[in-house]
Amino acid sequence: MANKRVYQLRERMADRGLKAMLISHPINRRYLSGFTGSAGYVLITELESWLLTDFRYMSQAPQQSPGFTVVEHGASPIDKVRELLGAGGYSRLGFEQEFVVFSDYTNWSEALPGVELVPVSGVVEELRAIKDAQELAIMQEAAVLADETFAHIVGLLKPGMVEADIALEMEVFMRSRGATSSSFDTIVASGERSALPHGVASKRVIGVNEFVKLDFGAYYNGYCSDLTRTVVVGQPTAKHKEIYDIVLEAQLHALEHIRPGMTGLEADALTRDIITRYGYGDYFGHGTGHGLGMEIHEAPRLSRLSQTVLTPGMTVTVEPGIYLPGFGGVRIEDDIVITDNGIKILTSSPKELMILG
Repeated sequence: MANKRVYQLRERMADRGLKAMLISHPINRRYLSGFTGSAGYVLITELESWLLTDFRYMSQAPQQSPGFTVVEHGASPIDKVRELLGAGGYSRLGFEQEFVVFSDYTNWSEALPGVELVPVSGVVEELRAIKDAQELAIMQEAAVLADETFAHIVGLLKPGMVEADIALEMEVFMRSRGATSSSFDTIVASGERSALPHGVASKRVIGVNEFVKLDFGAYYNGYCSDLTRTVVVGQPTAKHKEIYDIVLEAQLHALEHIRPGMTGLEADALTRDIITRYGYGDYFGHGTGHGLGMEIHEAPRLSRLSQTVLTPGMTVTVEPGIYLPGFGGVRIEDDIVITDNGIKILTSSPKELMILG
């Protein structure tokens, strides 16, 4: 696992004229090395792969990071970096510009005299965007766990329950079945609060004849799932049914037509054009979807601004919505993998309008 990813990183480093790169972002460190500890750096050169960490992890790191030379650093990790770069004669060092604060940059500049610090953007994230078979197998398990959680909670959901209590029950269920945690703060938004796209669970008591939007996922073996379903507790009105049916039509249309070679903008239009045609375009303010993997939001994006070309192995969400202030909102979301000739849908929870309670 690590050697192939390091090899691919070295190819991208060479494209940028770099022979050494320091990885500081914890997710990217884990992706490259497999190391799950809370502290450390990965230093990749044209010949060597080092994992630098402190004394707490000197037994764990070699077990998790085959192919890496594990090095214990002292109070200042950058001193060890200077030592390793000096031994190899490296005078330029790439760093992850999105994840290095200015104070670190100035400290590194002082600690690495004679070394040019070169800002690099998205080099590991480009690799992470294309999942391998092992990653996809884990993500499928995480998606199944999300589906099981939805089936569990709709069997309990009824008027009088508190949103926060529902979210807690969902998290306990996921963790009891192997999840490390939820992928993000669980969204349980009922009634008029369902019009909040990211309305995390509150103390609101669920009433009758209203939407309940459930957006959640399982963080499982280092990867995220992300599922949204909207149900009605009590009896739906004509307006409930209208906007639900529009969102469902848009989502199903996108799932039928997303293909490799399409841009994120073109994929976004598959849902947005339908919602706009029904007159609700102003009430769909976010993108159609986002990349999913070791982080809940990663490359690529399905949005009006994305020119990224969808490629086999990319995992994304498809999640159109309509949000009417003062009334409520609907979002329907699945996780998909781009394949050679279409998509594979990872999540499988039912999408017909569920009427509960």
